Amino acid sequence: MSATSLQRSLETLQAKRLVTGELPLSTRPSKDRRYRIVDPYLRFWLRFLAPAMPEIERGRGDLTLTRIRTSFPSWRGRAVEPLIRDALARLRPDDSLPAAPAIGAYWTRSNDVEIDIVGADRAPIARELYFVGSIKWHDQAPFDGHDLSALFRHRAALTDEPVPTVAVSRSGASCRGLDVLYQPADLLAAWQDR
Repeated sequence: MSATSLQRSLETLQAKRLVTGELPLSTRPSKDRRYRIVDPYLRFWLRFLAPAMPEIERGRGDLTLTRIRTSFPSWRGRAVEPLIRDALARLRPDDSLPAAPAIGAYWTRSNDVEIDIVGADRAPIARELYFVGSIKWHDQAPFDGHDLSALFRHRAALTDEPVPTVAVSRSGASCRGLDVLYQPADLLAAWQDR
């Protein structure tokens, strides 16, 4: 497919709100745009069910179900990231972090640096970063010292400033050194009447 055809297709999908294009949130400009399917049901269908239709039609849905059970935790981790960023935007400000008019993510082209949560004064090119964070949405494993070390390393690649660190974890945290920890109940509060 030619670059022009691909660009036209992406623009059409964005206009129909099926796909969104995202840039890394940083103090430096970037062209490393990522595209994401907006609808979680469509993402699930395209990831797990569409490729498995021949085996499902042959009566081997058990194979598909086994693949879903194996791969779902990883898929779910990526799927909840936009929801978590939306929840954090609704929760800001509170006693722990300042209001951030823009909440996004940061990545490099090679993905050697990836930060799940970046709070800033504006997007996609910020003047000031307010906080950075990591999302760990595992059933049993809490946010640990290894995760915190990785977050500190990635923060250093993004900024020299000691901006606060945030963790969002389904299973809590087993380390010290975070500025803020959000768990599922905290995120649900974002949609409760105030």
